[in-house]
Amino acid sequence: MVDKEERSALRALVGEVVPLLEGLTHARLNPAFEQLGMPPIPEDAGSKRVRVEESLRQVPDARLPHVARCILEQNALYVNPSVRFAIEDVLWEQGDPPEIPKRARRELARSLDLSELAQHQDRFLRLLDRFFMPEESSTALDDLLNGRRADSLRDRIKRHVFRNPGDWSAEDLFEKLGIFDARDARFARFLEGLVSGDVLLDEQLQQATVSIVNRHLQAAGVELQHTGSDGGYPVFTVLSTRLQSNRRPKNVVFASLKKKPDIRFLSSVDNDIEIVGGHPDDTLIYDREISTAGLRWRDLHSWWQDKRKFRSEIDARVDLYQRLLKSLPENSPGQKNFFRAYHAALSPSVDHPALLPEVWLHWDPKTVEERGTEALLRSRMDFLLLLPHGQRVVLEVDGSQHFTRDRGLTPDTAKYAEMVAADRDLRLRGYEVFRFGHDELKSPDAALALLRQFLPAMFRRFRVSS
Repeated sequence: MVDKEERSALRALVGEVVPLLEGLTHARLNPAFEQLGMPPIPEDAGSKRVRVEESLRQVPDARLPHVARCILEQNALYVNPSVRFAIEDVLWEQGDPPEIPKRARRELARSLDLSELAQHQDRFLRLLDRFFMPEESSTALDDLLNGRRADSLRDRIKRHVFRNPGDWSAEDLFEKLGIFDARDARFARFLEGLVSGDVLLDEQLQQATVSIVNRHLQAAGVELQHTGSDGGYPVFTVLSTRLQSNRRPKNVVFASLKKKPDIRFLSSVDNDIEIVGGHPDDTLIYDREISTAGLRWRDLHSWWQDKRKFRSEIDARVDLYQRLLKSLPENSPGQKNFFRAYHAALSPSVDHPALLPEVWLHWDPKTVEERGTEALLRSRMDFLLLLPHGQRVVLEVDGSQHFTRDRGLTPDTAKYAEMVAADRDLRLRGYEVFRFGHDELKSPDAALALLRQFLPAMFRRFRVSS
């Protein structure tokens, strides 16, 4: 999320752009506000300037990032490159980018062969324009008087990189573009573009460049990882290497209708398990391979359709939704509101991450009483998302039972301590944990409003495309 200081900076940046709306007629202002996610202002509220200022004033801080993204994405207004970059920097910081120290950047630049990277002039310049727009050619007063035109940085790049290759090294270019001082998120996106098939038209050169870059990034706990393909070329993304501790899931045990499933190994070598006792569908086991794209609803629907032999994909979707909803505790309406709101907020897409309810994180055949102090702190998670590149997100709905006893009448610090200790354990194992108060989800409308704000921000942080 954007902190208080950056919200203030973002409001000031948006305030530099929206006055351009004053060039529209009164009749066109409200449609323009709607396009940018700003509230309408009646035509009789005052001059166009007053209406624009009032509309922006009514945009709550939590809504500002949405307005800023609309300004950038819809091209409804001309945005000065320096302002565009400043807005992007604030928005991209929401993703909590990993730090890439200046020393690693400089050593990386010294290792790169600029002549290889800049083989295709137009493509290379488009990359620089996208992230580090050189200033346009400008003419100073003394140049006007002497009939000369000052060289822009773009002119110098063309001369020293393309017309006279070898004049500048990659380190020289990075220095002049300000790449060493760029924010981490911008630098990471620049690297992704630098090794992309849009700039390097040779897969072997892509792979070789990625290897060079990673030698310097890995010390900072990040690296370029192969995450997909585009037009036959590999796509690489800067990701934290800490996620490598998350092995690919082999079995996901979830949505139990019983309190605790009875599990046995069919093959301990292959990690094949089965649920014994009761109906086979009392507890669900997703045992298909989970790709680097994570587990999405489309994958879960396909699995359920095959498992239950549905002829209709739509029937399978409806049946699975009802089955998952049935697994949620009757005494937790907040969890049910959360589950329903998640689907409502993202509908009708089936390409968003699957929300898995009541997931068994640990399973121990012995009870807590039998195991004693060695018992695992948390057995189940309210909800789990398996996101791209091995990222795992736990979503917990906290009712009073999490920190009280005697049916909510008495605070219980021991319960609270157990909960936060379990959260620490999860984070150390590579999970991210987000908690929601039950009162935030006490009605369907409240849950939907909350998730419509939270989910886009969370997906941006974890770089989930939806």
